[in-house]
Amino acid sequence: MPTTTFHVGMTCGGCSAAVERILGKLDGVEKIDANVEAKKVEVTYEEGKVTPEVMFEKLQKWSEASGKEVKMFEAAVLG
Repeated sequence: MPTTTFHVGMTCGGCSAAVERILGKLDGVEKIDANVEAKKVEVTYEEGKVTPEVMFEKLQKWSEASGKEVKMFEAAVLG
């Protein structure tokens, strides 16, 4: 399954919980690994159901409301 990585300006467990909740609502998202310390969110998803761009749009809405930065690092297909 492909993965994509986002840089997210999370500062606490509440931020990571919000990001996980937002992404977890998307059909096709299989796994979310949010690391507050590294400010990184890695998402494994089912191709054809959701795209990195859709995930980014959802995170951007949270970013605007929270004032936290969001950037897309990479999308990769693994095994």
